[in-house]
Amino acid sequence: MDNNKIQVPIPSVKRFPSYLRILRQRQAEGMEYISATVLADELNLKPIQVRKDISCTGIEGKPKVGFVVDELIDSITHALGWDNSAEALIVGVGNLGKAISMYEGFAAYGLRIVGAFDNDESKIGTMVGDLVVQGMDKLKVFIETNKISIAVITVPASKAQEVADLLISYGIKGIWNFAPKDLKIPSDVVMQRTDLATSFAVLSVKMRKKFDSQSSTLELEEEI
Repeated sequence: MDNNKIQVPIPSVKRFPSYLRILRQRQAEGMEYISATVLADELNLKPIQVRKDISCTGIEGKPKVGFVVDELIDSITHALGWDNSAEALIVGVGNLGKAISMYEGFAAYGLRIVGAFDNDESKIGTMVGDLVVQGMDKLKVFIETNKISIAVITVPASKAQEVADLLISYGIKGIWNFAPKDLKIPSDVVMQRTDLATSFAVLSVKMRKKFDSQSSTLELEEEI
């Protein structure tokens, strides 16, 4: 199967990083093969779902043995496009922007943050990890000179659309938006929004359901 033509469903894409995390742990432990059942057990999934996800990469397992760990890592990495190193810049060097800029784990995903920008005069010229924070007036030349196509937005919601419009006008084709705002972008630009409030809302609901379930169980035991 030609991996370049594989269309991976988004739900599978979202599970792939978790598979890679486990696979790399097993690789470090010296494991040569891994089964869909082991991956499923680690992630509380059904083995049939794991097999279906892996089939999207074009790799095939061996009967009674499973998948070759090294091959599966390479296959998933390729399906995600992480085998081609990408460079990105970040706009907005507040606490979140600093944390993202300095996150070393991106290297495993084939992503490098190579530029940091802000319009706050007190931040321009300061260091964020190995990066010197630059002013927004340097953004256009930086994008053109370094052929950057991906930008991370970590500015306040009130500034997010303005920043996105500016980035797009300078040639950015992929935006990772951490600002709590839905952005309007043209059809030839790809955007992924990471909403911390949504993630926390899901956590809150899950906790409430679990707590309510435990409380109901305790009440039932007390009645008995």
